[in-house]
Amino acid sequence: MSKSTSNNYAVTAEPYVFNFSPEHTAVIMIDMQRDFILPGGFGASLGNDVDRLAATVPVARQLLDWCRAHGMLVVHTKEAHKGDLSDCPLSKLNRGNPTVRIGDQSPMGRILIDGEEGSDFVAELTPLPNEVVIVKPGKGAFYATELGSLLQQANITHLLFGGVTTEVCVQTTMREANDRGYECLLVEDATESYFPEFKQSTIDMIRAQGGIVGWTAPLSAILSATKVASDDQ
Repeated sequence: MSKSTSNNYAVTAEPYVFNFSPEHTAVIMIDMQRDFILPGGFGASLGNDVDRLAATVPVARQLLDWCRAHGMLVVHTKEAHKGDLSDCPLSKLNRGNPTVRIGDQSPMGRILIDGEEGSDFVAELTPLPNEVVIVKPGKGAFYATELGSLLQQANITHLLFGGVTTEVCVQTTMREANDRGYECLLVEDATESYFPEFKQSTIDMIRAQGGIVGWTAPLSAILSATKVASDDQ
């Protein structure tokens, strides 16, 4: 990549300052779907307190608004399967011996089936027409999707993460991205878990040992990021 002067941002983060250029950065909003966040969805059917996840929606929206205002690539993912479940292995379908499984009927249609009401995004986080939507059959957003090639084509080097749940799909995707050479920051209050101790453990793991997986910071640190002029990253 040729060097040229552009505006970079310095975010006060842990374990140290996270520097990024909006033109080479994407925000990845993970699985902010009705099935996980709203009453009557898959998450609630498993006995989880979905109010915990719903509380992070306004913060996630603020993050998206900031990224949109700075011209960043916005990517939304949703965990969803084909109607015939051909992309859902039996090990996933039957894990935990649930009473309600992927593909079963629910108040919002068939659970985690692409195109059903429950698999769609909560209203506040509806993708804009020019934004990318990745339908993923697994926990990580790079597995069996076009995300990797899309980021390469867009010359993306840095990623900001929000979404649910922190310790499962968000962390899995961050680890996949880290292995592919991306610099990653988790926006702490734009993500949530049904289990608060799992969220905290994930944050601790991500930024341990000098940022073994990446950085973490609250949304306020993004909103107040210091603008600095430097060479492209």
